[in-house]
Formats: sequence, C-alpha cells, structure tokens
Amino acid sequence: MKKIAVITGGTKGIGKAVIEKFATEGFDIITCARSKSDLDKLKTNVSSKFGVDVHTFTIDMSQKKEVAGFVTEINKINGQIHVLVNNAGLFIPGQMHNEEDGALEKMINTNLYSAYHMTRGLIEEMKANRLGHIFNICSTASFMPYVNGGSYCIAKFALLGMSKVLREEMKEHNVRVTSIMPGATYTASWSEADIPEERFMKSEDVAAAIYNAYEMSDRTVVEEIVMRPQLGDI
Repeated sequence: MKKIAVITGGTKGIGKAVIEKFATEGFDIITCARSKSDLDKLKTNVSSKFGVDVHTFTIDMSQKKEVAGFVTEINKINGQIHVLVNNAGLFIPGQMHNEEDGALEKMINTNLYSAYHMTRGLIEEMKANRLGHIFNICSTASFMPYVNGGSYCIAKFALLGMSKVLREEMKEHNVRVTSIMPGATYTASWSEADIPEERFMKSEDVAAAIYNAYEMSDRTVVEEIVMRPQLGDI
C-alpha cells in the first residue's frame, strides 16, 4: 500500500520543503493551501520531478468546517497515512495590549485549532494500524515569549501543550508525536525584511530534521526538536 504524507500549508516555506523531502523518498503527498494557483503549480512541479501522486485541496485551515471537509476527502484516497505534518500557520505581529482586535482568535484558529481538528480527524486510522508519526510545527515562540509576538506566542505555547498531551495519549498506540520548534527560517514572510538571507535557517534544514526523526525505528521517538540560526535568534 502506498505511503502517504499529509502536510498542511504546503505551498511555501517549511511546508513546501517538507513535501519535497518526503516526495524524494517516494511518499505520495496530500496537501492544502488557500491559493488554488499555488497548489496547481506545486502539484505539477512535485509530481513531474519526483514521480509521486500529489493531491491538493483549496482549504482555509482556520475554518473548522473546511478542515472537516478536508479530512473527509483525505479518507477517500487510497493509501496509508504514515505522516501528518500540522504546518499551517499565521503570524500577526503585535503586543497583547495593542495588537489588532481579533488577532488572538485568528491565530488560535489557524495555529492551534487546525492542528487539533486535523489530528482528531486522522488519528483513528493511525491507532488502528498502530502506525503513524505526527509532527506539529511549533516555534521557539512556544517556550520563549518575545515582545511583538503577543497572540502568536500564546497560540504556539498552546500548540506545544497539545503536542505534549497527544504524545502521552499515543504511547500505547505506537503513534509517534514530535514537536518541531524552529527559530527564524527564511520564508516568503521574511523576503522584504532588511536582513541577509544567510542570517536565517533554510526551510530544507527543518524538513531534513523532520525526515530524520521519522526514519528512526518505531522503538524510538524524538519528542522535541529545537532549531535556531547558527548566529542565534533574530
């Protein structure tokens, strides 16, 4: 049966790098994003380059109903889900006392609830098969608050907490759970910043860390990975 990797938010940055890494290893891919044109371009590039099936869905991961619909479509696809990477995320800068109204709700919906609902939607198959690895893309902001990170830090703290709870729940079912906590990684959101690209981590390095954790034997789980630029935080 074909191995499947599900990666949310897959058209840019870390998500795209993770897709390319697992496709290199022969995994079929299921992914989503809000832009159909970006998804179409990704599908064409990855399927032609790596010779794997790529299933794409236009989804707003901040909307519970859309996540539920995505899960329904995933369950129709032939194959066995070996990997779920909860990568979809949103960053709105600001401080708790002055950030825009609704910032907390937007980031909780996108950064936390999306991962919660995706996991609940796919976990029963993993439990039944006693096979699967869930990666939650947290952040160094999950354990280190910083000014101008307001509700983003709150949401990422909560996502790390969710990962810890899930890890405990899944031990007996042989489903592995890993929290990935990258520091500043070069993505489109940083492209206009007046900071040299080489000051950031590469998305491909985060993808490599995820795959390395996945390919260990099922007797071992890497519970948390913290990654930072060599010169430290930005």
